[in-house]
Amino acid sequence: MSISDTGTLEAAREGRAIRFPFDNSYARLPERFRARLDPTPVAAPRLLKLNTALAERLGLNPVALATPEGAAILAGNRVPEGAEPIATAYAGHQFGNFVPQLGDGRAILLGEVVAPDGQRFDIQLKGSGRTPFSRGGDGRAAMGPVLREYLVSEAMHALGVPTTRALAAVATGQPVMRETPLPGAVLTRVASSHIRVGTFVYFAARGDVEGLRILADHAIARHDPAAAEAANPYRAFLEGVVARQASLVARWMLIGFIHGVMNTDNTSVSGETIDYGPCAFMDAYDPATVFSSIDQFGRYAYGNQPRIMQWNLARLAETLLPLLGEDEEAGLAVAQEVLHGFAPAFEAAYLGGLRAKIGLPGDRMGDVALAGDLLKAMAANNADFTLTFRRLCRAAEAPEGDAAVRDLFNDPAAYDAWAVTWRARLAEEGGEPAARAAAMRAVNPAVIPRNHLVEAALEAAIVRDDLGPFESLLESLARPFEDQPGADAPPVPSEAPYMTFCGT
Repeated sequence: MSISDTGTLEAAREGRAIRFPFDNSYARLPERFRARLDPTPVAAPRLLKLNTALAERLGLNPVALATPEGAAILAGNRVPEGAEPIATAYAGHQFGNFVPQLGDGRAILLGEVVAPDGQRFDIQLKGSGRTPFSRGGDGRAAMGPVLREYLVSEAMHALGVPTTRALAAVATGQPVMRETPLPGAVLTRVASSHIRVGTFVYFAARGDVEGLRILADHAIARHDPAAAEAANPYRAFLEGVVARQASLVARWMLIGFIHGVMNTDNTSVSGETIDYGPCAFMDAYDPATVFSSIDQFGRYAYGNQPRIMQWNLARLAETLLPLLGEDEEAGLAVAQEVLHGFAPAFEAAYLGGLRAKIGLPGDRMGDVALAGDLLKAMAANNADFTLTFRRLCRAAEAPEGDAAVRDLFNDPAAYDAWAVTWRARLAEEGGEPAARAAAMRAVNPAVIPRNHLVEAALEAAIVRDDLGPFESLLESLARPFEDQPGADAPPVPSEAPYMTFCGT
C-alpha cells in the first residue's frame, strides 16, 4: 500500500494512529470460558496482504496497519491498546466423535471492535502460538493455509455468502514443521463472533447449566437480541440459529461449495462460514464429491451437507434442553419442534435458489423436478457445475447459447432433451429474455476459487515469494458475477483429482 501523507506515516510509526475501538464482552465472561494469554511473538513479521476496505469498514486506519508497527500487531508481536487477548474454550464432534475439550489451540482473540455503524466484530489472530488448548500442537499456521483462507473467505463474501473474513496475512519469518518445513504466517480473522455449537457442547458436557445460561444469554444479546423479549428466549435463539444455518448451507449448495470439515466446533451460531481448512469448490457436478484427505468415508461430501448441518444443530439443541423447558421432557419437545423446521427452511432456500439459477422466479408444479433433472443430467455427463449454470444464462437469452452448454456434457443429447422442457417452461413464464438472462447472471457466478488456480497462486507465493498470482486471483474473485475470459477455466485432467488438507 502506498503512503503519501508524511504526517500520517509518522503518526502511524509512533503508534498514535493504530487504534482499535475495542469493547471486549466475551473477555468479561467468567474465567472458565477462556484462558488469558498474549500471542507468542514471531521472528520477523512482514505484511503480505492487508484488506484495506475491511479495515475501513471496521473503523481502523489502514495506513497505520500497513506500517511495520501495524504488522507487529497483526503478527502478535505487539498487543494493541484495549485488547484483552484470550483463547476460548469449546468442545466438538469431529467426524461424529465427541472430543470434550478442543478450544483455540492456535488462535488468540484480541478482542471485539465496534464498527462505526455499531456492529460488533471479533478480531482474532490465527497461527499466533500455543495456548492451553493446543493439545501438543505448535500453535502456528503455515503460509499456504493462511493465504488459502484469505482467498476463499473473501471470495465467499463477494459471492454473498455469510462468512468470516480476512483482515490481513502476515509472514512470520520463521518456519513451521509439518511433513516438511514451511514458511509460517498469521491470519487476522474477522467474525461476527467465534461462538460455536462446540462452545455450548463444552459446558453441557460438564453439566455446567449456569455456564450454558450465561453463554446463551451472551449469544442472544449478540446475535438474536429480539429473542430476549420472546416468551421462551432460548427457543427463539435456537430457531434463529436453525434458520441461519439452513440458509447458509443452501447458499453453499447453490455455488458448489464443500466445507470439508463440518464438525460441531466448526459450526458458528452466527450463521457464518467458519474455518476454511479442507474446503473446495466442485468442478464437475457430483453429489458424492469429497476433497478432504481426512474424510475417507464421505461424511462431509457435498450432498451430505444439509443432513450433517441438521445433525450438528441437534447437538446444539441437546445442550439447551435444561433451558428450553421446565423439565427434560418439556425441553425435548421444544427442541424437536424447532429442529423439524430445518428441512423445510433449507428446502425453501435451496429450491428457490435452484429455480432462480435456471431463470424461473415463479413457483409452479414441476419446477423442482425440472431443476432436478438438469442436475441428474449434469452428474451423468461430467458437466461442470459453475460453467453449466453460467452458460445457461446465455441460452436463456437466445437459442444460440445452447451450443456452449452442450459442449459441457459428455453426451450433448442429454442437455438437448432437458432443454426442450426448459424452453417450454420459460415460454409459460413470459418476460423479456434479456431481463431473465441478467437476473440469472446475478445468481450464477462466472468466477469461483477454482482449486487449481488457488494452488497455483499459493505455490507462487510459497516457493517463489511471488504474490502476483495471489493478488490477481483475489482481484478476480472480488467480481464473481462478471464475465472474465480465462478466469473461469476448469482444470485440465492433470490438475484433477484434487485433494485438500487441514493446515494444522
